[in-house]
Amino acid sequence: MLAERVKEWNRESMERGIQKGMQKGMQKGALNLLVRQLEIKFGPIAPEVMKRLEQADDQQLLNWSERILTAGNPSDIFGN
Repeated sequence: MLAERVKEWNRESMERGIQKGMQKGMQKGALNLLVRQLEIKFGPIAPEVMKRLEQADDQQLLNWSERILTAGNPSDIFGN
């Protein structure tokens, strides 16, 4: 019984770890794409903007990625 519980706990822990790793990888990919889009559209990214990008969560990166499509300048994206 105990051995089965330990196996199940290990399996669940491994699945959570895999899920967390996949989530982190997807967020990193979204960040890299947004950075590339910003650089192409507006030129070099200021350090304070880069810091803000790196601290953003998934939803914020998605919102900014959508705004870049119609933005005339960076403040249209970030709301500055």
